[in-house]
Formats: sequence, C-alpha cells, structure tokens
Amino acid sequence: MDGGSTSGPHRHSHRTLTSFWCTRTVKLLLAEDDRSVRTSLVRACGLEGYEVDAVTNGAEALDRFVETCPDLVVLDVSMPHVDGLTVCRVLRAEGHRVPVLMLTARTETGDRVAGLDAGADDYLTKPFDLDELFARLRALSRRANDYADRPDQAATGEELVLDDLRLDLAGRRASRGGLEIELSKTEFDLLELLVRNAGIVLDHTTIYERIWHYDFGPDSKNLAVYIGYLRRKTEVDGASRLIHTVRGVGYVARSDGA
Repeated sequence: MDGGSTSGPHRHSHRTLTSFWCTRTVKLLLAEDDRSVRTSLVRACGLEGYEVDAVTNGAEALDRFVETCPDLVVLDVSMPHVDGLTVCRVLRAEGHRVPVLMLTARTETGDRVAGLDAGADDYLTKPFDLDELFARLRALSRRANDYADRPDQAATGEELVLDDLRLDLAGRRASRGGLEIELSKTEFDLLELLVRNAGIVLDHTTIYERIWHYDFGPDSKNLAVYIGYLRRKTEVDGASRLIHTVRGVGYVARSDGA
C-alpha cells in the first residue's frame, strides 16, 4: 500500500463482485506501486465489471492516460518518480475532467487537503473495504455522467450571483470582486449548489448525495475539507464570509448583510 505498507483492501466474504450499474464497460486507470495491492485491486475491479489498466508509477500513468482515455482514474499518493498528486495536477492543468480517486495511507487533514488541492475528486484512506471503494467509484461515475448529460447552458448564459461572487455556469468559472477564482470540478459543483440555494440551510446528507451521490456518514470530514478550501478561495484579502456553518446541521450560503 501507500508508504510501503503491505496491508491490502479488506474483503467481505459475502461480497458478490458483479457489475450492476454500468450499461457499458467502464475503463479504469489504476496507478499503484505496491504489487500485492495492485494485483488485488486489478482482480477485484475486473470481477466488478471494470476494464482495468494498471501501472506502477505516475510517469506510466500519464502516458497510459493519453493512450487509453479512461473513464475513471485511481492514483496512489506515494509512488516513485512521479507521485499521484503530481499526476492529478498535470491532468487538471491539461483540462481533463476525468474523475480522480486518491489512495493514501496518510490520515492527516493536511494530506487530504493536498489531494483536493491537486484536483482530486475524492480520497480513500488505506486499508479500505472493497465495498466502500466500489461505492465511491460508482458515485464518481454517476457524477461524471450527470455532468455529461446536462443540457448545454451556453445558450442561456445563466449566471449565479451572491454579493460580489459570480458563477458563470456555461463556462464553469467563478469570480469575486472581479478576480477569478480557480476551482476544481468538485469545488465548483459544491459552490454552485450552495449559491443556487442561497439562504437555505443544506444538511450534510443532502450535500453528500447531491455532490458525491454517496453519504459518507457522520464521521467523514470530506465535506468539511471542501468547505474550508472554498472559504480560503472566496475570502481572499479579508473578503466577507459567504459560506456559513449551521452547527449540527450543515451549511448555508449568504452574505453578511443577508
């Protein structure tokens, strides 16, 4: 596993690894340097119905991405030569919106933030259960399909505005006070959901299901990490807070004067 660990993903004896959600084979690019983990995941994902292309380092992952155009990418954070964070940054810099799931043995919030900062859509801490891995992969695939199935908004020129924050839905661009804000796909989706429902408190479950199509449960800090990241990006130079916490419930977007 990540960081030289040899522990692999957990298996449930009752698990039936059959694909029940795909109408076509989903191509998955897996980059994992631990041989035992890589072999285990290739076998399990293959039984689940994925077409898996596995590589051992980040450089190979970038080359193979161009060759195969995968539907999903799973990256181990710590790999030789080119690590998973670098691979994710390169993909996002080149404009690729393919869903990316990071695998990491690190549990510190700073490490999770680094993955999200690199443009990853989700992360999973090792060791993990295969049920959770497949649930997250299904959620990422549904999100990708939802985005692809949206009607073209370029003709409508739809824009969401909250205070001096503007979201251009056609171009998927955000700005505040005239200054552009760089956002990952997940960050933009989350900010759009909050601003579209400005003044309405959205609970954690609603946000998880709308953005991730999966409820990570009360102990997950995934949403809190994204909220913190959005706040840092939208509160530059002392700008007023737009995303507020409703303790024990969820979050609401509103201006200080609202």
